Amino acid sequence: MKWLTDEEQSAWRAFLHATTLLEDHLDRQLQRDAGIPHMYYALLSTLSETPGRSMRMTELAEQTKITRSRLSHAVARLEGNGWVRRENCPTDRRGQVCVLTDEGFAEVERTAPGHVTAVRAAIFDRLSPEQTRQLEEISRVIAEGLHHPASADVPWQR
Repeated sequence: MKWLTDEEQSAWRAFLHATTLLEDHLDRQLQRDAGIPHMYYALLSTLSETPGRSMRMTELAEQTKITRSRLSHAVARLEGNGWVRRENCPTDRRGQVCVLTDEGFAEVERTAPGHVTAVRAAIFDRLSPEQTRQLEEISRVIAEGLHHPASADVPWQR
């Protein structure tokens, strides 16, 4: 077992604290502006950027890193708002497609400016251009490692 150094432990705790505060900040902004949590906005935003504003439920769960049960609950809530609808998948009778409605797209357009302002105030207004580049690079390295872990780095794959 290789324990974290004091410097690594400090960086880890700062990262956790910052990400927890950021998620809370964005949740509060979106609850205030749209009455939905950040996770629901991520679903709407993801759908708004896809061709036909639709995606298979399994793909949407994978892309947004939401469990299928949480996704089903979120989609039910968004359906209740009239922002999405479920349709049967034309290529797989067992599958479903989540479709962003025109009302849902309008909600994304209405909510996006406030969300961008919240993200900018929380992150980018505080960072220099060089820090922004570093944040992107560090985030990409972490994400890539989590998407494609090397078997030697993951004890349970040895």
